Amino acid sequence: MFIQPWDTGLDEAEWQTWIAAGHDFGQLSVNGLHGQPPVVVPTHFTNDNGDLLIHLARPNPVWKAIEHDPNVTFTVIGDYAFVPGPWRAKPGIPPTDGVPTSYYAAVQFTCRAHLVDDPEAKAELLRRQLARFQPDGDHAPVAVDQPPYGRMLSGIRGLRLQVADVRTKFKYDDHKPVEQRANVAARLTERGQGLDVPTAQQQRRRLDRIGPWKP
Repeated sequence: MFIQPWDTGLDEAEWQTWIAAGHDFGQLSVNGLHGQPPVVVPTHFTNDNGDLLIHLARPNPVWKAIEHDPNVTFTVIGDYAFVPGPWRAKPGIPPTDGVPTSYYAAVQFTCRAHLVDDPEAKAELLRRQLARFQPDGDHAPVAVDQPPYGRMLSGIRGLRLQVADVRTKFKYDDHKPVEQRANVAARLTERGQGLDVPTAQQQRRRLDRIGPWKP
């Protein structure tokens, strides 16, 4: 992931807050076997004291790749929008000469994967995930010897991803003039398609923190 100086995360709290705000779905990327392409798996994840917890079906082809090479990448992307060229045109030039771009936030974790196969350890992993995604507790107990989860545990494997490095990118034109960034955020809010509104919120948040870009 290429990161310009003005796109980099401002501090650890920025990406941690962004993840905690509900950005909990990403893509696990694992090196392919013997010249094969990488295996990429979309999945929810849970943060557990800095590690990422996921579980996948046992037939998933990712397991052989992980056993061959446990060094993996997990990427989370969100708050993205396409920004038309006329919105970014510099003053004094035709709007059609403006160059379009994409805005987005991305957090990329470099990890070492640890397999979780012990039944009780898998049950604990699921309990932690349910505590995050179903906090009302409106589900049956997750126990090795109780239905429905007990009999289903053999059909999954768990992963604990030990994070070695975190790279962050918040691409919202922070090197552009303040007036232009504010104008684009207003246009995104007015357009209101897809993730336009949260994208505009990210741009305004970064604008408030950075102000005029200083190399």
